[in-house]
Amino acid sequence: TQAGGLRAGKPGDDSKDVSVQRARNEETLLSTAQKVKEAGRDFTYFIVVLVGIGVTGGLFYVIFKELFSSSSPNKIYGDALEKCRSHPEIIGALGDSIKGYGEATRRGRRQHVSHIEYVKDGLKHMRLKFYIEGTESGKQGTVHVEVKENLETRRYEVRYIFVDVDTYPRRTIVIEDNR
Repeated sequence: TQAGGLRAGKPGDDSKDVSVQRARNEETLLSTAQKVKEAGRDFTYFIVVLVGIGVTGGLFYVIFKELFSSSSPNKIYGDALEKCRSHPEIIGALGDSIKGYGEATRRGRRQHVSHIEYVKDGLKHMRLKFYIEGTESGKQGTVHVEVKENLETRRYEVRYIFVDVDTYPRRTIVIEDNR
């Protein structure tokens, strides 16, 4: 007997040999079709993984640019807030332990720092506005900051930082003025 349960026939009888070859050809066609199907599935998974890596890389780029770039509004806000915290006139007007915050949202969060970017005379400028308050009860101020891009270093440089003290007596404290 031959494989597959077929019996060997007479040497002149070719019909059984043809059926064995036909079964082998169907097996190879079936396995080829399965291989193509698997290759298609693998390629689809590969594309999904590539898209995932691309999206993740894009997110890391945006986060890095926003948090660590010298030209991001959050970085400029942090630098200006440190200058306000260390200025003796601000400490005298508002008290120690000065904290800063942005505009209030509908949910009551005050994280958004109001800023506007514009181009003037071919140079990028940015203006920020945020609020500070100290330990003295009810005393707070509004900080105004403007920065201008330096063409040589491609970094922002402070043009001015001043604080409008919102409580009596109202006054403006200039922290830095490079106009």
